[in-house]
Amino acid sequence: MDRSDPQLPIHFTEASEPTSNATIARILDRVRERQERVTIAAGLPDWPEKARGIPNGALRSSLFGVVRKGARDYLKRQKIASVEGLTLVFNGPRLTQYHLDVWEQCLHIARVDGTGKIIRFTAYSFLKSIGRSTGKSDREWLKGALLDLASSVVEISDGRRAYFGPLIHHGVRDEVTKEYIIEINPRLALLYGVDGWTRIEFAQRQALRKQPLAQWLHGFYSTHAQPYAYKVETIKRLCGSETKELFHFRAELRDALAKLSSTTGWSCSIDGQDLVRIGKAKGDSTDRAGG
Repeated sequence: MDRSDPQLPIHFTEASEPTSNATIARILDRVRERQERVTIAAGLPDWPEKARGIPNGALRSSLFGVVRKGARDYLKRQKIASVEGLTLVFNGPRLTQYHLDVWEQCLHIARVDGTGKIIRFTAYSFLKSIGRSTGKSDREWLKGALLDLASSVVEISDGRRAYFGPLIHHGVRDEVTKEYIIEINPRLALLYGVDGWTRIEFAQRQALRKQPLAQWLHGFYSTHAQPYAYKVETIKRLCGSETKELFHFRAELRDALAKLSSTTGWSCSIDGQDLVRIGKAKGDSTDRAGG
């Protein structure tokens, strides 16, 4: 006779089936979407009146390049030069440091009025704020610069956040009062994040007006807490210079570095290995937000 005790069913926990890649992707997508909604809702970060807050992607690339006066190329979905880890694809007329003056002022106004909402300004007040004259030719110049920005579409990705769309949205201009009403795309806030932007010392940038290479260098190196030593040919590529010969560019660069040094107090030089070296004093006033 079998006297063995009846065996109670015992449940042993087995390793669960591995989560599918599709499930993980959906979870990550939901997390990213939630993070994006929070970032967009928060709007642009705040910065002091004396500064201008600019996404690092716009400063670490040739998006606002060193372009000669005259006719500018129209780029059609073209990948443009940028630092490693940053990808930019651009569609529209080549943009200059003058366009950056206009875009950064629009963002400066939007930090108060909010992205996704309209910003209002007159041509006169806007031109005064960026240090330009206010005559008819300057008003026409502003009109053209805003149209260029509205017609430019850029894709920017740093591997963590991505943005694609126009640099400014549509706008309205009152031909009688000369007032502009422009919408700033709320998704631009994604380019800022926690550490993806830099506060540019506005007075220094203004002191470098009409010196596009010096202005580009100022923006580029402001994003670096401890500047790297870049080769001259690398700087030429990153700034989008249209100077053909490297030795001609090197001469232009030496001049721009001298102007940059006298304006900021940074030590600026090109060493014997053709490396650009920038030294910032401890406690430098340039306030880098990160990234």
